[in-house]
Amino acid sequence: MGDFVYFCVMNKEKCNVGRSSTATEMLKKISIVHIEILGVIAAVLLATACANMGHPSGGPRDEDPPRLVSASPAPGAINVGKPRNTKNPADSMLAGQRITLTFNELVNVKDAFTKVVVSPASKSVPKVSSGGRNVYVDFDSLAPNTTYTIDFADAIEDNNEGNKLSGYAYSFSTGPVLDTLRISGRVLSARALEPQKGILVGVHSNLSDTAFSTTRLLRVARTDDRGRFTIRGLAAGEYRVFALEDKDNDQTYSSPEENMAWYDVTVSPSSRPVVELDSVYNPLTGELDTVVTRNRTQFLPNDIVLRSFNSELRQQYMTKYERTDSTRIFLKFNTRLNSLPTLRLLDNDGYRTPGVLEASERLDSLVWWLAPGLVSQDTLRVAVTYPRSDMSLREEVVTDTLSFITARPRGNKKQKKEEKTRMSAADSIAAVTTAWKAVSGRDQDVYLPVVVETALPITGLDLSKVRLREKVDTVWRTIGTALPEDGEAPRFSFAVKDSLKPRERVLEYPWEFGKTYALEIDSLAATDIYGKPTWKLLHEFTVRKSDDYCSVNFEISGTGGVPAFVELLNGSDAVVRTAQVKDGEAYFPFLMPGKYYARIILDENGNGVYDTGDYREGRQPELAYYYPRMINIKKMWDQQVKWNVFETPVDMMKPEAVLKNKPTVDSRNRKQQTATPDDEDDETFDPNRNPFDPNYRRRN
Repeated sequence: MGDFVYFCVMNKEKCNVGRSSTATEMLKKISIVHIEILGVIAAVLLATACANMGHPSGGPRDEDPPRLVSASPAPGAINVGKPRNTKNPADSMLAGQRITLTFNELVNVKDAFTKVVVSPASKSVPKVSSGGRNVYVDFDSLAPNTTYTIDFADAIEDNNEGNKLSGYAYSFSTGPVLDTLRISGRVLSARALEPQKGILVGVHSNLSDTAFSTTRLLRVARTDDRGRFTIRGLAAGEYRVFALEDKDNDQTYSSPEENMAWYDVTVSPSSRPVVELDSVYNPLTGELDTVVTRNRTQFLPNDIVLRSFNSELRQQYMTKYERTDSTRIFLKFNTRLNSLPTLRLLDNDGYRTPGVLEASERLDSLVWWLAPGLVSQDTLRVAVTYPRSDMSLREEVVTDTLSFITARPRGNKKQKKEEKTRMSAADSIAAVTTAWKAVSGRDQDVYLPVVVETALPITGLDLSKVRLREKVDTVWRTIGTALPEDGEAPRFSFAVKDSLKPRERVLEYPWEFGKTYALEIDSLAATDIYGKPTWKLLHEFTVRKSDDYCSVNFEISGTGGVPAFVELLNGSDAVVRTAQVKDGEAYFPFLMPGKYYARIILDENGNGVYDTGDYREGRQPELAYYYPRMINIKKMWDQQVKWNVFETPVDMMKPEAVLKNKPTVDSRNRKQQTATPDDEDDETFDPNRNPFDPNYRRRN
C-alpha cells in the first residue's frame, strides 16, 4: 500500500482511473500533510534568513579615479588675485589666494611636498591640503601678470580605494592673458637608458650658460614613473631645457653631486590644430562600430629626450687614515684621485718612502706595506701631501702631518687575549712563511691568464723555480720555466702586470682547449719584503673545451663611422665583456652559452671607456644605445646579429627584462586614467623623430 501511495502521489493522472474510495481518501490526507510540512519548512527557512542578516555586496569594486566637478577659480581663469593692503608702493605682489578643487568623491593628497610642483616657483611654497571632496592650494602671495600652473602628478587619490588621478594639472593667470603653450618629452639615464622618476625638469628664458647655476628655473614639472614630463604655462619665446635631481630644493644646479641633464639646442614652443581618428567599439560584441574624427591641439616639441648623468666631480678630501697592523698604513679618500699623494717620514730621514704601495683602480684606497725597519716602531709620523678641494671644487695642494699608531690590546685579560689573537692573525709579519694563492679557479677560460697572489709583497723571485706542466694522457710533461732557454724566449710569462698590485702575478700562455695544466712554484722561490720565504704552490686547472663555447658577432650600421665599442650585458644589466667596433663589426668569441643583452657606446674621444658629461665644460655624456632584444646563444653556436642602431626609438630600445625602473603598477586602479582634457595632446614622445640622430639637431 505504501508503494502504491508513493506512486500515486508522483503520478496523479495515472491513479485517477479505477482507484477505490479508500485510496482516494488516503490521498487527500497525504496531500494535506504535505502542504502542512511544506508550510513548516518555508517558515523555518524564513526565520533562518531573518536571523542571519548580512551586509549587501555593494556592487562592483570602484576602479575609477576621482573626477573634477568644479574649481574656484575655474581652470584657465584670468585676472585672479587682489592687490595687497600695503603702504609700500614698490610692493607689486597680489594678495594671497586659495584654490579649491572639488571632486565627485572623497579625496586625499599624498606626498604633496615631493609630488606637487607649482610654477613659477617662489620662496614661499604654497600649502596643499585636502578635506572631504576638496583639494586646497593656499598661496601667501601672487605675482602680477603671471600664469600659474599646479602640477599634481599622481598625488590626488580617492579616499576609499586609493585610485590615483594621474597627470592632473591646473592653471590660472593673475593677468589678462593665460599662457597655454607646453613642451614635453622624457628623461633617461645617459648610459643605462633608465627612465628617471621624480626628476625636476624646467626651462630658462635666460639663455646664458650661468643661468642654470645662479637662477631658479622659470617653469618646472616633475617626471612620472616612465620618465615623462610636460612643462605647461609657457609663453611664446625661446627657452633652454634642463633636468635636475634637486636634492636641496633650490631649483638650481648648485652641486656636482646632483644628477642633471640639458638639451643641446634651444626650443620654441608652439601649437597647431590636428584632426585625429578615434575608433568606437560595440561594448556588447567588441567589434569596431564606427570611426569618428575630432579636433585636438598638438603642442610642440613633444619629443625632447634629456640624458641625465652625474659629472662624478666631488669635493676631494681624506676620509680616513689608520695603521691596519704593524706592517701597513692605510689612507682613504672620498673620491677618485687624479694623482698619487706623496709621503715623507718625519722622524726617519733614512727612508725615501714608507714602503711598497698597493692601490685601488680609482686611487681612492691606498696601502703602504711598511719597510722592515719601520715595523717595530709603534708610532710613525708622516707628512702627507695631496690635492684637496673646497665646496666650489677649487683645488689646492695641502700637507697634513699624520700619526700612525699600532693598536694594542685593551680591556680585561680575556679581551686582551682575544685581541692579541686577532692582531696576530692580521699581522702578516708574524707568519713563518708567505703563502701563494690561486685567484683563478680550476676551470680556466682559454682567452684569460692565470692569476696568483701572495699574502705580502715579494722580492727576489727565482723564475727557474716556477714551472708549467701539461697532462698528456695520464703523464705530466714539463712545458718549461719562465726563464729563457737556449737563447730562446721563455715558454710562458709570469710577471707583475700592474705596478699598483705588487702582490699579484699573471701567468700567460697559449692554452689549448680541453687540456689540463699545473702551475708549480717551489718553496723558497721568493722571499717577502720582511725576509720570510714563500711556501710552495701547486695549482691544477683544466681549460674549457671548444664545444663549451659560443660566440656572437654584431654587424652594426647607423653610427656614421664614429668610434664605438659594444658592451655585452647579462640579465642584471652588468657588463660581461667589451669589444671595439672595427669595420662595422663587434666580435665576442669564447662566450659561455646563455642569454645576453648589448649596449653600444659612441666613443667620441676614442679612449675605449665610457665618459660622463660635465656641464661646466659644456660636454655632454657619450651616447649609449641598446640592442632592443635579448640574444640567446646556445652551446657551439656562432651567431650573427644585424644591428641598425637607430632603427628603434631611443625610449623603446632597452629590453624590459633588464629595465630596472619599471612603471608603477597600481592593482587598485587598473584603468590608470590620466586627467588630460579632450583638446590636449597627451603624446609625450614622437617615435618618428630621434633626437640622438646626428641629423636631428641640424634640422632643428
